[in-house]
Amino acid sequence: MNGRYSVWVGARLVAAAIIVAWAASYLTPGGGEKEFQKTLEAMKQVHSFRMAISATPYSQRNDFLWEVDCNRNFVHHRDHYVNTCTDPPACTQQSDMSREELDWAVYRYERVDDSPWKGGYVASNQTKYLCGHLAEGTDSNLMPPIATMIKRGIIQKGDKKKVNGVKCREWLVTMKGGTSGLEHDTVCLGLKDNLPYEMTVDWAHSRAVFSDYNKAIEFDLPADVARATSASGSN
Repeated sequence: MNGRYSVWVGARLVAAAIIVAWAASYLTPGGGEKEFQKTLEAMKQVHSFRMAISATPYSQRNDFLWEVDCNRNFVHHRDHYVNTCTDPPACTQQSDMSREELDWAVYRYERVDDSPWKGGYVASNQTKYLCGHLAEGTDSNLMPPIATMIKRGIIQKGDKKKVNGVKCREWLVTMKGGTSGLEHDTVCLGLKDNLPYEMTVDWAHSRAVFSDYNKAIEFDLPADVARATSASGSN
């Protein structure tokens, strides 16, 4: 049990490190780009979305899925950790593990692997924080930090490409004087809606893909949440 807990703590630290690494890229002043202002305005109209992150630090593969639905007051995320090492001491740890958390209003639920949901714990309203930042046009720590890029980034136009079937243009973002290994990011912005569909970061080959903007987010809800949302007609 202790081994399982330590593996999970390690996986969560990796997830936190990814977010911190992204934020650490934006420490020095730079030029802004008017083109990104369109994206910032478009993001203010986002009420729901999915974000999938993959990263491969050291001998691990980490996949993180975040689903935000501001209309239904949900933030759901699932973390999947895989130990890909071949070094026997490290490989004594559990090699495959997943964990889910759901914030609904001020309540938090969680489960490990395919176990039943546990919770109803009172927690901070994560949905209010994330959705509030989106509506205000300020960085939310999930969507690409467009506001910060406008203020501090040196942005260069890249090529057009497709991400999950959506046509977008890749932009190269450089932060001069930033933390070593974190200077170069890319963001692919939709040609039709200006919304971000992909972001990459130097650290641990991190890649985030964004989808399902302003669509209903469906997943396996805890029973009491499903009953409550069904009764209120919001599900």
